[in-house]
Amino acid sequence: MSQSRSFAALEGSTVHTLILGTMPGQASLRAAQYYANPRNAFWPIMLAIIQRGEPSPDAVQAMTYPQRCALLTDSGYALWDVLASCYRPGSLDSNIRRNSERPNDILALAERHQELRRIVCNGRTAEKLLQRHCAASLARLTTPGRQLELLCLPSTSPAMASLTLAGKHQRWAEGLLG
Repeated sequence: MSQSRSFAALEGSTVHTLILGTMPGQASLRAAQYYANPRNAFWPIMLAIIQRGEPSPDAVQAMTYPQRCALLTDSGYALWDVLASCYRPGSLDSNIRRNSERPNDILALAERHQELRRIVCNGRTAEKLLQRHCAASLARLTTPGRQLELLCLPSTSPAMASLTLAGKHQRWAEGLLG
């Protein structure tokens, strides 16, 4: 088993919301693209939120990966993973070996973007990892002039099968727009 490594942060010049996953799955690592698994709901949900429509896997397929990334970052969203590297057989977050977890420098990204006001965890595992590795450093960012909201939304992974695409979209839209 080899060590998995996350991608560089996907960020534009202005970031109001940072969305954090745990670690790219095998399909994403092979494609070198965030959320490359076609059954993952991330891109349909985010495109629907940004374009104020309904989530559509067909709409995602009609766009190239660079187009999706540009739309996301141009809309003020950044995308990264809590972990920079870890040992994980397969793609399930539950298989991450705790003693192998190495976090990304999320504090540095937050310091680069003083306009950042919200960090969203894509699922409970991302939230747990963020709390484990970054809570103390992120707490230092909260000042009288800067409040940083931490929000956990349902995982967009196909492994999170208790919600449909429409249900996930509704929860994400409420969290990001409501």
